[in-house]
Amino acid sequence: MNKELFAKTAKKNYPKKPKVRNAIVAFLSGGLVAIIGQVILNIILNYTDYTLEEALPFVSITIIIITVILTGFGVYDKIGQICGAGLFIPISGFANSMASSAIESRSEGLVYGVGGNMFKLAGTVIVYGVVATYILGIIRFLLSLGGITI
Repeated sequence: MNKELFAKTAKKNYPKKPKVRNAIVAFLSGGLVAIIGQVILNIILNYTDYTLEEALPFVSITIIIITVILTGFGVYDKIGQICGAGLFIPISGFANSMASSAIESRSEGLVYGVGGNMFKLAGTVIVYGVVATYILGIIRFLLSLGGITI
């Protein structure tokens, strides 16, 4: 069997992905993360003297800590299999990528294992985030020269 016929046959027999269902589940699970963040924010604002600007970092830190704990116990990956992008797009996905890389490479030692491997995936996200921000900053500056504000 040649490669083209094999690829065609394999593609025809490959199980179809429920794209609409996956999109709905991702939307709902991402919304659930947002609701949890809002509940944490409301608790901080109602029971402490923090302002909104002071409370927001605590929300991010709390979600990161919850994600790292769930990743350490192997629960986050199981939930992530069901929820998909709804959990991996927010800050929780970034925390999960760093925590899982650190956990997987801890046998290699703290410096070369954990420290060296923790930023493999996360480093890519940081680099692309910085580059995209730089490009958008230049675009915004050029638009502001023409009197357009964003």
